[in-house]
Amino acid sequence: MTNLLSVQSIHTFIGQFHILEGVSVDVPQGGIVALLGRNGAGKTTTLKSILGLTSPSQGKVIFEDQEIQGRRSYEIAAMGIGFVPEHRAIFKDLSVEENLKIAERQKGDLARKEDLIFGLFPDLKRLIKLPGMNLSGGQQQMLAVARALVPDNKLLLIDEPSEGLAPVLIESMMAAIKQLSAETTVLLVEQNFLVASNLAETYVIIEEGRSAKRGSMADLVDDEETIHRYLGAA
Repeated sequence: MTNLLSVQSIHTFIGQFHILEGVSVDVPQGGIVALLGRNGAGKTTTLKSILGLTSPSQGKVIFEDQEIQGRRSYEIAAMGIGFVPEHRAIFKDLSVEENLKIAERQKGDLARKEDLIFGLFPDLKRLIKLPGMNLSGGQQQMLAVARALVPDNKLLLIDEPSEGLAPVLIESMMAAIKQLSAETTVLLVEQNFLVASNLAETYVIIEEGRSAKRGSMADLVDDEETIHRYLGAA
């Protein structure tokens, strides 16, 4: 299977701290890959390193057969990589519609994607004129994901989509991510193992800034020793 993205032994510093010490991740074209690990393992930094928000000092990031490490974040995004950050980061003073419009890479992107976006998140159509600050946490998370769908992105980096959501909203978010994975490839960071295991086909575990284990999610679900060792769950 062809890899859309290949992260090869990257090292990333934040200030004087050596956060990533040799992380490798392959993301095949299509489907969902989960990045797993304990808090502080380096999962979010891996996403930011891919997007150039924290540039790797060593190693390679290859997207569609092009090396992208060292490029500016806006250049990487323009190649077709969308980012849904942790804690949503929507513009709370802007309406739902304005939040979506500013994500356009080309004029008319939103109009072309309305059926997809509002099919996945019908609440957003109903709340289209409402300011972001008036949305619930779950609705803000929907808006954060929807915003990344406005331009034509080939890869979505989604960081902790279930964080802080009620169980019923987690189910809705899972269904939406599963559905959108038919349209675009997803690299998912998710602390909730139940969510990750129900979404992803493959996984990479990061432990203390290094890639520790990878494989089929179906195999990991039955591997209680690995789950307990690296994720602290049984």
